[in-house]
Amino acid sequence: TDSGGFQMVSLLDLADISEEGVTFQSPVDGQQMLLTPEKSMQIQNDIGADIIMALDDVVSSVAADDERFEEATHRTIRWIDRCIAAHANPRKQALFGIVQGGLDARLRKLCMDGLLKRDKDLPGYAIGGLAGGEEKSAFCKVVSQCAAALPNDKPRYVMGVGYPLDLVLCTALGADMYDCVYPSRTARFGTALVPEGVLRLKTNAMATDYRPIDEKCDCFVCAKYSRAHLHAAITKEPRAASLLTYHNIRHQMRLCKEMHEAILEKRFGAFVREYVRGQFPDTNAIPGWVRDAMAMAEIPLE
Repeated sequence: TDSGGFQMVSLLDLADISEEGVTFQSPVDGQQMLLTPEKSMQIQNDIGADIIMALDDVVSSVAADDERFEEATHRTIRWIDRCIAAHANPRKQALFGIVQGGLDARLRKLCMDGLLKRDKDLPGYAIGGLAGGEEKSAFCKVVSQCAAALPNDKPRYVMGVGYPLDLVLCTALGADMYDCVYPSRTARFGTALVPEGVLRLKTNAMATDYRPIDEKCDCFVCAKYSRAHLHAAITKEPRAASLLTYHNIRHQMRLCKEMHEAILEKRFGAFVREYVRGQFPDTNAIPGWVRDAMAMAEIPLE
């Protein structure tokens, strides 16, 4: 479960952040609601999730406010102690600390150093504050820096990611876990995930295409429905978005399983190269940030 920290960005206009916590104003009746590190822990303990997140002070990655990033990074470290103290079920619920610091390598290191001093109380770590519109090259540098510095024997979770290509490249950079609304959000717009990228089912070409979304996919949507059927339904029936969501989630799960198997079989570098070439058949079209990420992961394109 999430701690509520992301809402400091998504609901910034309705939030007031202080050392005590973050006060949200209800968009319904204007009521003030205070979320503290202790309250966040209580709620997540009550929910009973296997993995729970520390409440952190989050700033949009594209904000131009160095002072605010500095403040948020130090506050995130102070709040982790309050989260650890308030966590009522550490034997059954794994508390992850979240690395903040924006795109500033110094602040990221400062935050990691602070969290690592509490390592005995943190079964895993998250890399937060990304996937908010920053340049992809900057995003990859932060993931690479954090994944390299965090313990190899504990999960490293990149929050808010992501696109299938991001999953592959972040895994190459050392990350282990991800979460994102992308599979369901893109389904609502009639877009399905396929090995080559995306398939836009609203386009006219889909009207007479009776193939499944992905002939290699083992999900029930691909077994039962054609592209033409989904094309006809996507603008008329809410269930079409649900069907695409199911397929898209299965696509992401299959991709992660394939990466896991490639890692175990010590052929992950070849897997990444093959995946990138599948996304960009014209190697000249491979974006610079993808090349940079592969270079940071020490995976040659050729």
